[in-house]
Amino acid sequence: MFAKGFRVKSNSAIKGSDRRRLRAEIQTSFSLSANQLSCLLPSKEDVNVVKIYLNKGESVTIYVVNKNPIFFEMNKRIYPTVYTLWSYPDMLVLFTTWPAVLPKLVGGADLMLPGVILPPPGLPAVLQGDLCAINLVGNRAPVAIGLANMSTAEMLAAGMKGRGLTILHAYLDQLWAFGEKMHPPVIVPELSDQQEVEEEEEEGMTEAVGVGNGAVNLPGTVSDADADIPDLGDLRLDVETEQEGVTSPASQAAAVAGVDGVEDPETLSLAQTSTDARSEREAAHAVATTPAQMDELLHQCFLHALKCKVKKADLPLLTSTFLKIYMYPCCPEGRSVDIKKSSYKKLSRFLQAMQHKQIIQMREFSKGVESIAVVNWHHTELRSFTVPEEAPGDEMPQAESETEVVYQPPEICSFYSIPSRLVPLFQHAGLKKDAELSSVDVKNIVTDYVKSNELIDDCNKNYVIVNPTLCDCVLETSEYHIVSKLKWDDLFTRCLQRLQKCHQVTFPGQRPFVRKGDIKAIIIDVAQRASNKKVTLIKNLDVYGIDAQRFGNLLQQRAQASVTYNTAPGTKDKLDLQIQGNQVHHIAKILTEEYKILSNYIEGLDKAPKVGKKRR
Repeated sequence: MFAKGFRVKSNSAIKGSDRRRLRAEIQTSFSLSANQLSCLLPSKEDVNVVKIYLNKGESVTIYVVNKNPIFFEMNKRIYPTVYTLWSYPDMLVLFTTWPAVLPKLVGGADLMLPGVILPPPGLPAVLQGDLCAINLVGNRAPVAIGLANMSTAEMLAAGMKGRGLTILHAYLDQLWAFGEKMHPPVIVPELSDQQEVEEEEEEGMTEAVGVGNGAVNLPGTVSDADADIPDLGDLRLDVETEQEGVTSPASQAAAVAGVDGVEDPETLSLAQTSTDARSEREAAHAVATTPAQMDELLHQCFLHALKCKVKKADLPLLTSTFLKIYMYPCCPEGRSVDIKKSSYKKLSRFLQAMQHKQIIQMREFSKGVESIAVVNWHHTELRSFTVPEEAPGDEMPQAESETEVVYQPPEICSFYSIPSRLVPLFQHAGLKKDAELSSVDVKNIVTDYVKSNELIDDCNKNYVIVNPTLCDCVLETSEYHIVSKLKWDDLFTRCLQRLQKCHQVTFPGQRPFVRKGDIKAIIIDVAQRASNKKVTLIKNLDVYGIDAQRFGNLLQQRAQASVTYNTAPGTKDKLDLQIQGNQVHHIAKILTEEYKILSNYIEGLDKAPKVGKKRR
């Protein structure tokens, strides 16, 4: 369902009543304990509601916590994501399949019954339409969820043939990519399950995957040399190469073993090499989690984030935002930051220690909410820190970082074009219809016309005699027999009013384009909603080439308020922004100082809240 990209309609913080409804619905649907529910939906963590449209037009609601989607709702039914199932793998009934099936599931295929591994106790009891999870052999961590197409009894009666589960969401699909793109943990199966898997690997079996309305049979016979299951990092590589039309070496080896049914020496060598490489990676990633080592990792991620991620324009920065958006991505591959395993136990204590070292200065944003107000960029520890070579995110293009995008405002030029009615007045200058003129050009050409035709009044040189050409071009029908003379200023004003206004916009590196009329200004408006709450509306950002999503994210960081994206009326892909509270001051500062938009192209700057005098 999420094999292709989707379009985000809105992204806003959840309301208190909606949070309570969500908790009740999750507890009813999945029978979670109060403690588990509190871990999934922490009362002190923000929960965002993201409404999206899939490529086929279906509307889906995603619930996001700590930048990861944890549930999605469609057709009034709620479903967990793989991020949630990795913490609670027993939330749903599990069906086990082979690793080679995962790339097909990610591509939009359904799980066929021949690809399901029968566990020793037998298939789990399910009814048609039940929500189930799929895991890979050797690891209980779910990699997909789907709906059962038939009951357990029907599956067995069909001889384990046919379409077993309709896949809704899978690891490595677009919904997974909407989060932090973490990889599944290794959850070791029970001992009885492992023994049964080894027996089935020795005997070999055939698996099948359904794509679209048909089915594709995959070779599933596994030789003794291939009994070791590849890790999910290799599977991710298989998915990427298969999407590009390239068969990976591991897939080729599995195909050779499945088709020939014999142990080919090259296949054995490749499988053994893959096994050895995996063992080396696991040994390299096996990092002890003593408090001293976690303190060192925490300090490294802290300095890395300040040196490479945080900019002066981002300050003040909420401590929770700093941890999730800036520190977590700086963690080396194979390791994870867990403050509870450090000697500090809490983020606030760690940051207070950094403040004691005078690296940063903290400030209480509101009661119980702290922020990083100042960073001492010249501190010796920060200046001497070198980014580790294996640190992730260092090779990321700057274009992907919203705070580092270099926006260049367009060049805007206003001018006039000649309509049919005024052609006789300008044809003496060799100009035709739709010729482009500036206001200065208009004044000079009209002056030359008046002087060449000797239309200056002899009695008063401030007046111009109206001849038949001027009469047709600048006078109204009711003035034909009344007005015989015009002042110079009146003549110029009438000419400019009857010319067609146009503007030319030139974006850097693009061809200029011309549109009729004046350029639309960026409109900032403050509206009042229920309970006397105010919201700020922003329109026409697209006219100036401003990405509404990036602008909204930057504004959300500065104002520390939720932003909603609404489709502009009469358009399909243009977005208007709505942010809680009167944020005109923040919007004006971002537009004029960072985006370099001139204030005369912005309407509503006067609606900023008035700063009153402090009472003594």
